[in-house]
Amino acid sequence: MMGPAHSLSGAAAWLGVGAAAAAAGHAMPWPVLVVGALITAGAALAPDLDHKSATISRAFGPVSKGVCEIVDKLSYAVYKATKGPGDPRRTGGHRTLTHTWLWAVLTGGAASVAAITGGRWAVLAILFVHLVLAVEGLLWRAARVSSDVLVWLLGATSAWILAGVLDQPGNGSDWLFGAPGQEYLWLGLPIVLGALVHDIGDALTVSGCPILWPIPLGRKRWYPIGPPKALRFRAGSWVEIKVLMPAFMILGGIGGAAALGVI
Repeated sequence: MMGPAHSLSGAAAWLGVGAAAAAAGHAMPWPVLVVGALITAGAALAPDLDHKSATISRAFGPVSKGVCEIVDKLSYAVYKATKGPGDPRRTGGHRTLTHTWLWAVLTGGAASVAAITGGRWAVLAILFVHLVLAVEGLLWRAARVSSDVLVWLLGATSAWILAGVLDQPGNGSDWLFGAPGQEYLWLGLPIVLGALVHDIGDALTVSGCPILWPIPLGRKRWYPIGPPKALRFRAGSWVEIKVLMPAFMILGGIGGAAALGVI
């Protein structure tokens, strides 16, 4: 899928998790619901770090372009080193390493560790990166015609304000993990969710997605998971724009309302 659909699906997924958490007796404070939705929207773009033309490659100027080139080469090297006898030959690393459950778990876990060991500046950095990506995904039309510096300033200002809100007692810095020193441990959860939602979205397209790597299926270690080919669509097609994106908005609205106890 394209960037806007990935971000919308990520935000909708977190709002759905908020509804489920409320039903299970672990209701999210509204700042956690909002911040988590924005982080997931941003994290849902992150697996495309292996694509030099993806939205994330433009988000931070030369820095993100350079990172994407490195990750592409790393992903390709991992693919060549681990591919099974039934896996096809490739010329690049797109939709390989960063499009797996293992990558999602590792990046989310790394963010949680950074949040509880790195203090406020680590939290601010995590928020800044994902809020910039959320702007690029959810407000992509405005971001395309705006200066990168303005988008970065919006991300930095929003990160500072939202971190201040979360730090207030009862606003959610210790949501789900209440032991001393575990504040913001939950930040890794929307990152894992965003990456997995991205992978599921890509699995619906014609190429599928090797979500299960390194678990082998038959003669393939990079098996492209997906529905029957008749149910798949091309990225950017009318199915994505006219059907899936409106569905994500509706489902997200319902999930958010349920999470807040409105319905």
